[in-house]
Amino acid sequence: MKRIQIGEMSASQVVLGIMNFTEPDKDTVRALEVAAEGGINFFDNADIYGGGECEKIFADSFGKSTLKRENVYIQSKVGIVPGKEFNFTKEHIIEATEGSMKRLKVDYLDSLLLHRPDTLMEPEEVNYAFEELKKAGKVRYFGVSNQNSGQIELLKTAVKVPLLMNQLQLSLTNTGMIDSGFHVNMADARSIDHDGGILEYSRAHKMTIQAWSPFRYGLFEGFFVGNREKFPDLNDKLEELAEKYGVTPDGIAIAWINRHPANMQTIIGTVNPSRIKAVTDASDVILTHQEWYDLYLSAGNDLP
Repeated sequence: MKRIQIGEMSASQVVLGIMNFTEPDKDTVRALEVAAEGGINFFDNADIYGGGECEKIFADSFGKSTLKRENVYIQSKVGIVPGKEFNFTKEHIIEATEGSMKRLKVDYLDSLLLHRPDTLMEPEEVNYAFEELKKAGKVRYFGVSNQNSGQIELLKTAVKVPLLMNQLQLSLTNTGMIDSGFHVNMADARSIDHDGGILEYSRAHKMTIQAWSPFRYGLFEGFFVGNREKFPDLNDKLEELAEKYGVTPDGIAIAWINRHPANMQTIIGTVNPSRIKAVTDASDVILTHQEWYDLYLSAGNDLP
């Protein structure tokens, strides 16, 4: 599997997210084993997943697996207090990070991301928290999640550590950051830039985009792979290319993201070992320039 260089981390291009680690059983252990066998060495967590239970289940499953802490990268996200607020105060960042570490049963996190933006954020407080966590050896690298270029630039007015990652929604049916780039200087709906040119910003500033929900349409409405009622043309093209490359349609959906020269990581959230294997088996598929555009158009997108 291709590796993405993030700081000193040689991270797998495919990431296993643990949001669906909701029930401790043998499948979660096997999911980790199959992921590692396929080349995944990066695991994404968040303090809010399952109210913290997902981190606990991940830790227990990891402990029962053959994986070794020194061979993997463990990431978590903080900043959301469900139903109440987004909180980037120094106290909350430090307390939430230490809570994640305790649930994950780790002495340090390889990376920590600030979850959805807090409009009351004081960049100096974020810097204080990051410096404290780094100095204490509790976090190696830092980044953000669901933030636009302006919000990142605001953070950088005070935050001294590099911001290396931004976790953003991207799939064949959620292409806003790409659409606006195609429709520059136009007045149609796709020309609206909701994200401050975040795709080009990330490339220019060498921030790794971590694409989440690569198989979903809408926010969490459903899955487009296999959904012929809503996406007949897309599924035709996914199946055509899956047959050509000897992989699954899921694998092609991932290959479409990984083909982009922005050097992204893609987060998959399944605990199904066979689906994990299908994706990792397809991780080395490199779509042609035309195949990338064919898939983009078959999803209902257009070009000016």
